Amino acid sequence: MGASFDDRDGFIWMNGQLVPWRDAKVHILTHALHYASSVFEGERAYSGKVFKLEEHTERLFFSAKMLDMTIPFTPQQINDATYETLKANTQTDAYVRPIVWRGSEMMGVGAQDSRINVAITSWQWAQYFSLEARLKGVRLQWSDWKRPSGETEPVKAKASGLYMICTISKHKAEREGYDDAMFLDYRGQVAEATGANVFFVFNGEIHTPTPDCFLDGITRRAVMEMARKRGYKVVERAIFPDELAKASECFLTGTAAEVTPVREIGQYKFTPGEICRNLMSDFDIAVGKPSISSAA
Repeated sequence: MGASFDDRDGFIWMNGQLVPWRDAKVHILTHALHYASSVFEGERAYSGKVFKLEEHTERLFFSAKMLDMTIPFTPQQINDATYETLKANTQTDAYVRPIVWRGSEMMGVGAQDSRINVAITSWQWAQYFSLEARLKGVRLQWSDWKRPSGETEPVKAKASGLYMICTISKHKAEREGYDDAMFLDYRGQVAEATGANVFFVFNGEIHTPTPDCFLDGITRRAVMEMARKRGYKVVERAIFPDELAKASECFLTGTAAEVTPVREIGQYKFTPGEICRNLMSDFDIAVGKPSISSAA
């Protein structure tokens, strides 16, 4: 285990100023800790440039609005603060985490007068999945939990409370020898992994679940654009588990996962092939990093 996240060198941008890492603290009665009133983004900087920063910041503001929070900064101020944080931490390749949360001014379900806080952190983070797993394809089990209806939760927001079942599911998967877990939604349709969107290849076409009850990932959209530029047909639709028996390839996309082939979801097996390798390579080129796909 590496250094605890509360005991590191560096700086965190917090409510308009850079704060020494160890001094960036909140009180135990912070509303977000008790009632999950926080939203966040996961971003990556490659060679000093944050991939799709404007889109991430736009979604941060959208998520905050869904949770009835008004961010007390402009999108441009958040973008500028992101690079200020990277510079303060002398990082060019890093994971970046902006977060917005309700403070400790009120404790109870209603907290209209609580301060809306904003912080941005960055740290060195290796691949979400190991290099070996990415080259061979990761193994997923089916989660015991399901993604809820949009009438149940603010499913379009990147909100901390929606990740509770992700943590539970990933812990179980890793205990049982898998890399991650795959969710169905409340209708029994294939949804997403714990922190990534999923794609399948059927007869040379790329199919992906319609994101109507889970996040339409920013990396997801970028990879779909890359696929179309290559001439692949991309189809968004409802996908049911029994269809996976006919899929030849499968891969995940996300800020942390980037483009990661999948070789197994429960009883269904896939072989990472040309489409996976091409899109891994295209993504690596887009963000300016050395490609690993040639080693596959």
